[in-house]
Amino acid sequence: MTAAAVQVDDLHVSYSTSRSSTEVVCGVSFSIAPGEAYGLVGESGSGKSTIAMALTGYRVAGATVTAAGLTVAGLDVLSLSAPELRAFRARRIGVVYQEPARALNPTMAVGAQVAEVFRLRGDDRRIARRETIAALTRVGLPDPAALSSRYPHELSGGQQQRVVIAMALAVSPELLILDEPTTGLDARVETEVMALIDRLRAELGFATLLISHNLPLVAAHCQRIGVLERGVLVEHGAAADVLLNPEHAYSKKLVAALPDLAFTTPRRAESPVRGATPLVTVTGLAKSYGGKRALDDVSLTIGRNEILGIVGESGSGKSTFGRALAGLLRHEGQVEFTDSFERRRPARPLVQMVFQSPDASLNPRRTVRQVFSRSIELLGGTGTAESLAESTGLDPALLELLPHELSGGQKQRVAIARAFAGPVPLVVCDEPTSALDVSVQARILDLLQELQERTGVSYVFISHDLAVVRRLSDRIGVLHEGRLVDLAPAEDLFTGRVDPYTESLIASAVDLRARAAAGS
Repeated sequence: MTAAAVQVDDLHVSYSTSRSSTEVVCGVSFSIAPGEAYGLVGESGSGKSTIAMALTGYRVAGATVTAAGLTVAGLDVLSLSAPELRAFRARRIGVVYQEPARALNPTMAVGAQVAEVFRLRGDDRRIARRETIAALTRVGLPDPAALSSRYPHELSGGQQQRVVIAMALAVSPELLILDEPTTGLDARVETEVMALIDRLRAELGFATLLISHNLPLVAAHCQRIGVLERGVLVEHGAAADVLLNPEHAYSKKLVAALPDLAFTTPRRAESPVRGATPLVTVTGLAKSYGGKRALDDVSLTIGRNEILGIVGESGSGKSTFGRALAGLLRHEGQVEFTDSFERRRPARPLVQMVFQSPDASLNPRRTVRQVFSRSIELLGGTGTAESLAESTGLDPALLELLPHELSGGQKQRVAIARAFAGPVPLVVCDEPTSALDVSVQARILDLLQELQERTGVSYVFISHDLAVVRRLSDRIGVLHEGRLVDLAPAEDLFTGRVDPYTESLIASAVDLRARAAAGS
């Protein structure tokens, strides 16, 4: 009988602070066979990433890890010494994290970072260079020799993730942990990245642990699934069975909350903002990075009380457009607010932005309460830290915590709440729900709509998720290689004649249920 690649028996993990001790993983047991893909799903804070950390042997400050058994590739992780742990991580296990930009060194060319893995393995420079090009070729990156000399910020999100996958596989691991590997990627790139991992797993024979809040994604790419609720494994079984015929109430709730592009209804049948006086007029907006055009002559208006959705593939210019609106980068062209807003007190911001990565925008040394109080002061808000927490579904007990003590979803809700701490005419949301599970995502979208209807704020909502954009937006703009190829009322974009590129995006956003049921 072949030994399991991963064996987890009665795993418990708790975190202790000066105030309390909380058990976040409660007696979890599962196994993964060599070459098998196993998925862990659950809402933010359910313990998914904590289990992954335990498998790698990492322990954050205040963590206590115990288990009847915790083995990877035949090694007892909990009994390894520090040198043995380093060798284990270097040879037996690879990890692809949620945010590739944070896993890559911004001061090093990506080729040098991949080559570093081979150098640490003992290869000389010539061999490391050769293996680096081979690794980048294996993950499907175009012109790997030229790309290896570029820096992370010069790559799209999908390209960054492929580089991280190349680094993780460079050690020829027996287990590859994928912690939300496609969060923030559009449907087409998500499909390409997951197909790449499936192909490499079949070729190289490593086991995978896919961690995600996206149940259909996991079901489409894993043989078996475990469902976590507050640290407890409440259900596990064959992927299609868990997705199509869930037994536990929590699993049923996750399935019921899944967005479906085909049945998503727009928030308004007829948008009242057409022809209205614009809040913002954008004319000839352009931006280049290293000779490559990220935005190319983009012109449009954003109406008062409008939600404008912006979609497109990774690298299409969506985030650059949002940052230009917020005044966060130099650009060609004009971004002009109406005169009444230009005359506001200069110290009062006209634009707030919710970034894709809350870790990149939250001060790690300030508690949630301090973040909220400072934002209320700067934006002229009249609420309290408690009311902001309540409006975004945050437990008031979290107000005294620092960002690193929060789950990814909790941190994202803090970032969203901060943007709404006071009255501003325009909020730019760059993938604000990409890190959230579907049930919390729905609450955040309802919150955005409620705030917009009550205050008249305008939104630019940037996302790769067409179902989310369709639900929320009055109009949708489609960016392709920096150019605005479509701009239409939300429903018209899905039912009328559109650019071929837009057609391909919609086709790529098919419901994953069918693929999961087919086991593809």
